[in-house]
Amino acid sequence: MTFLRLIPAAFGLLLLALPARAAVDIQTVTSPGGITAWLVQEDDIPFTALEIRFRGGSSLDPAGKEGAVNLMTALIEEGAGDMDAQAFAAARDSLAASFRFSSDIDTIAISAQFLTENRDQAIDLLHQALISPRFDPDAIERVRAQVLAGLRADEKDPSSIAAHIFDGQAFPGHPYANDGGGTLDTVPALTRDDLLAAHKAALARDRLYVAAAGDITPQALGALLDKLFADLPATGPALPDRVTPAITGGITVQEFPGPQSTLRFGHAGIKRDDPDFFAATILNEVLGGGRFSARLMTEVREKRGLTYGIGTSLVGYDRSELVLGQTAVANERVGEAVQVIRDEWARIARDGITEEELAATKTYLTGAYPLRFDGNGPLATIMVNMQLIGLPPDYPKTRNEKVEAVTMEDVKRVAASLFKPEDLRFVIVGQPQGVTPSE
Repeated sequence: MTFLRLIPAAFGLLLLALPARAAVDIQTVTSPGGITAWLVQEDDIPFTALEIRFRGGSSLDPAGKEGAVNLMTALIEEGAGDMDAQAFAAARDSLAASFRFSSDIDTIAISAQFLTENRDQAIDLLHQALISPRFDPDAIERVRAQVLAGLRADEKDPSSIAAHIFDGQAFPGHPYANDGGGTLDTVPALTRDDLLAAHKAALARDRLYVAAAGDITPQALGALLDKLFADLPATGPALPDRVTPAITGGITVQEFPGPQSTLRFGHAGIKRDDPDFFAATILNEVLGGGRFSARLMTEVREKRGLTYGIGTSLVGYDRSELVLGQTAVANERVGEAVQVIRDEWARIARDGITEEELAATKTYLTGAYPLRFDGNGPLATIMVNMQLIGLPPDYPKTRNEKVEAVTMEDVKRVAASLFKPEDLRFVIVGQPQGVTPSE
């Protein structure tokens, strides 16, 4: 896909997937110019990872200009200042530095990694990319062609089709209804002036979040921040309003040839800062988490052989939330799969989970992830995402306690309020049998 719509789901997982390294010492650094960043100083290896986020992402695309932020972000590294794309790449490679630029519906993400000995030169180069991308005509057309190829592929991908339909039903009239990569109508019409406007709107200091991990002192980081982000606009345009998903219970069918159908299903979710989010995450793990012991995996795959895989997640956008699931099922058995999913949704809402499921899920959530978050790059990513979510710097030291504090009473109460089988909307792309579309 040209644009990742599932990035926000990672935020929900992050809340219960932080490192078990309770000794992580996160420092808050404020630069002389007033820019704040989080730092884990690790002097053992002469290397630093820097993670930068600008809140807003493709949700800032003006009407009729969908895809502008996505295309702009993909072009940032295609030449800057007096360097064209090849010269910029050569300068970066000569420093053994790594830069990555991406966007999603809520953020622009920039990842930089560099050696201590080349820090100043790497930051100078990244600064040029941030403040003076060239947007050369040949680069625009080359990257535009790549985006359009991705959009054409999405038109033939059942998962992308299902996501587009579901989002359109959940968020009518809101930027979240759009594919951040744009459309086959809007992307060809984007001009260089549109990209310049997107750059000015999206990369503003009032929506900046920064985290660093590695061989850098607080003083050096503070100086780096002022140098790197100098000359960016102080403020950007207003962010979109919050939106309550308008999804209603029922079934939507989009015809698509093939032997199986793709199912996307869900309804409104829970805010990331809700006190009950930990209980909700435990419930989601029991119902549709990634393990084979999850109820939907057991009932839909293991007992009935209806699919190779099925899962659910708590999706947290900046401005809305969903409980969302997806699977693929042979056309002739779609009706059976829909009924099993509805039954399991109703069962967890009515009965909650067992003591055994609660204990096993706590053990899994408190102990399964440490190795995934080892190293400067992962640490910097975790810290910047913590800031976006609104978590405090000491969260890694208290996270396990919050998981363990969830009680059976908590999960039963939250199950009854969160899971609403009557609100469950299925978007089915394929030639399903045994279901009746309803709007």
